[in-house]
Amino acid sequence: MSKDKKQLHVNLFEMACVVHHSTGLWAEPGDQRPRIAEIGFWTELAQLLDHGGFDALFLADVLGVYDHLGLEEELLCGHQIPTLDPLSLIPAMAAVTSGLGFGATFSTTYEPPFAFARRASTLDFLTHGRFAWNIVTSYLTNAAENFGLGGQLAHDDRSRIADEYLDVLYKLWEGSWDDDAFVLDRARRVVFDPAKVRYIDHVGEHFRVKGPHLTHPSPQRTPFLFQATGSNAGKEFAARHAEALFTFGSAENRADVRARLVRHGRQPGDIKFFPGGTIITGRSDLEVKKKEERYHRVIFEQSPLHPARLGVDLRRFQPEETVGEISQRREPGWERIVRAGYGIASTTIGSLIERQKSGGRFGPERGGFYVAGTPKVAADAVEKWLDEDGIDGINLRQFASFETARDFIELVVPELRSRGRYREAYVPGETLRERVFGAGRARLPDYHFGARYRDPAKLREPRPPLVYPEVAPEVKRRESQRDKNVALAIPAAPSAENAQP
Repeated sequence: MSKDKKQLHVNLFEMACVVHHSTGLWAEPGDQRPRIAEIGFWTELAQLLDHGGFDALFLADVLGVYDHLGLEEELLCGHQIPTLDPLSLIPAMAAVTSGLGFGATFSTTYEPPFAFARRASTLDFLTHGRFAWNIVTSYLTNAAENFGLGGQLAHDDRSRIADEYLDVLYKLWEGSWDDDAFVLDRARRVVFDPAKVRYIDHVGEHFRVKGPHLTHPSPQRTPFLFQATGSNAGKEFAARHAEALFTFGSAENRADVRARLVRHGRQPGDIKFFPGGTIITGRSDLEVKKKEERYHRVIFEQSPLHPARLGVDLRRFQPEETVGEISQRREPGWERIVRAGYGIASTTIGSLIERQKSGGRFGPERGGFYVAGTPKVAADAVEKWLDEDGIDGINLRQFASFETARDFIELVVPELRSRGRYREAYVPGETLRERVFGAGRARLPDYHFGARYRDPAKLREPRPPLVYPEVAPEVKRRESQRDKNVALAIPAAPSAENAQP
């Protein structure tokens, strides 16, 4: 196997709910998703992925429901509700695997950093350094309401809170304990060396944390840091903190991220790109065709875009008209059009029609990371993604549980291995960070922002502010619009004075 060939990193994109994105497939014969509340579902899935050499099982999460147009329809289809706590699932899976990593989503907006610091360190211990954190700030209005806020904080404000949140965590993870503080000297009956453990005494705009951290240093100290972003503020945050991005975009976008890394004193290759990837495969073209048609048919039948559910002929509108414009005019069926557009006011009718043609929510992503074909066809596509498109890995989107993962492992992995594009086995004892960046990099590199707190003298120095470069006004408008949810695409209810009979 040539060591010069770039190998594919793969996470399985999952969520602890019956319906993540593949609406309706849970009810198909043999699907395992109704078992999500059983520990066996998770241990069986983890063992399958461990056998298949996956980098990690990546668990998405939300802290609220998508109730912008009412809760009833979301409950009927089970869209991301019920949802279990992803962090609580990891120890059971870690106990039955030897190499699989575990990435979990956790929000910086609503829960204090001190408590999360201990939880993350515990998971890093229990997984032997295979834990990753997907940093999010949360975007659902219902999530804000669940934690006592009247509404969602602005995107850039959430990013600034998150930046200080990370500052507290780095002080706890990297600075509160020296590596050799935990001595466990039986002869002297000494547990730790007090000279090598310290308070952090953090006093900031959003948090006051005295410390010290309640656990000694875990294998990675700071867990491997994932982030999903595409905004200006998000990319600047990532340039300071993240090690892998769940985004792709253009070569220009990747170059922008790498230039920001350099400005933050990091190396251009310090962030790996993990876009979503769809791979539908089978042993023959006919088998692939049947699977692809079945997946998209079932999902589309349950999609808000299905004509029977939409109840509106989208062709009566102009393709360039937007969801927001139609909802403001209160055109017949505007509520369903808002839902079909997933609440983004700038979504055009033309794009909704194109999504109808492509099979709804999970139709083929035109020009994206989607392939449906036999193992050789799938492997050809992966090689193009790696060599021409410049990605480092994918978050494999799961249609059927556990059919999608099993198909990839049994059919595509052997083909990729024969081409030198997929690991033959895990390296014993490696951390997740080492798996992605190479041996000897179990912890943050010394030039990463978080590593500054390994010097105790820096624990009480003011944090350099995260400055966001100015962007063009049209970019600001686009990012602001993208951050809006369904509630912002719906006009306010008419008052008693102008209510229609």
